[in-house]
Amino acid sequence: MSDGDAADAVNTADAPAIEANGLRYAYPDGTPAVDGVDVTVESGERVALLGPNGAGKSTLLQLLGGLIDPDEGTVRYFGETEDADTVRGRLSVLTQNPADYLFNPTVREDLAYGPTQQNLRDGEAEARVDRVAERLDLDELLSKPPFRLSGGQQRRAALASALTVEPDVLLLDEPVSDVDAANRETVLDLFDELAADGTTVVVSTPDTELVPQVADRVVLLDGSGRVAATGSTRAVLTDTTLLTDCDLRPPQVVRLFDGLADDPPLTVDAARDRLDGDDI
Repeated sequence: MSDGDAADAVNTADAPAIEANGLRYAYPDGTPAVDGVDVTVESGERVALLGPNGAGKSTLLQLLGGLIDPDEGTVRYFGETEDADTVRGRLSVLTQNPADYLFNPTVREDLAYGPTQQNLRDGEAEARVDRVAERLDLDELLSKPPFRLSGGQQRRAALASALTVEPDVLLLDEPVSDVDAANRETVLDLFDELAADGTTVVVSTPDTELVPQVADRVVLLDGSGRVAATGSTRAVLTDTTLLTDCDLRPPQVVRLFDGLADDPPLTVDAARDRLDGDDI
């Protein structure tokens, strides 16, 4: 390997997982959905795309995942390519409709579909299916047709199908919508485990209460498809004026502690810990 080749290899290894510049996309009627957005997601980051309904979050997620092409701008993956199809095995994108990912006769076959395209050694695809199904409490649903599942079950099954390919980058649109409370905690715990293992996770949501549980950094979109702010989860979620200007309700505990602490807790659990310690 030449010195130049070695330098290129190092640069690629250190490159962002996703780097988007100048993204623009308009709906068929000409209404801008994404308007001049720059987003960089470093490898291993947990990032939330936060904004009110209609802010272009879902469209931006699809642009970042290569499901749709921008009218203007570029998206580069792993410092290697702008062609998402060439790195499709390293990306998993889950959009709002889980039924789009469940098209086989049984849930097991849906979970196995991705791994069977990866030329794995014998038995590995099924082993992945079993591991992910157990982690998301889907064992008893594997033999069922997907259309017989509840909305929350379908969402967990779709998430499982995205995970069985063991992606480097996971892009999720409102991933716990319709999921009941017990399974919601299971999914959120799994996100923590994925992040600890180095998986890059990008979540699109309008829910300021969810953000502290899934992201360390926030890209805040206003109602016009533009980025209003980018910063740490704490910095964005404690800026109540900024959130209100973007038609978002600040997290409940931030509102409760507003004026009582310079660094208000972001979650109910953190607030409970703070109060138990009598440290307002």
